[in-house]
Amino acid sequence: MKDFLNEIKLKIIDEINPEGISLIDNSYLHSKHKSFDAQRYHIKIIIKSEKLKKMNTIRAHKLIFSTLENEMKNKIHALEIKIE
Repeated sequence: MKDFLNEIKLKIIDEINPEGISLIDNSYLHSKHKSFDAQRYHIKIIIKSEKLKKMNTIRAHKLIFSTLENEMKNKIHALEIKIE
């Protein structure tokens, strides 16, 4: 899991170049759901980025989702984004 989170972090740093970034695995929040899949993750991203703060929320989230497009299709069940 640490490798996967690190991969996500590096992709975001490469694409967005934020001032800071934290990733939290909240997959345990879904463990009792009927559709729970242990191979798909619930990730919370806390990202400090003046670039993203200057964008409207939808545009900023679209940039993050497009950066993580493959991961969203294959490994991420849910993605929470907090921009600071």
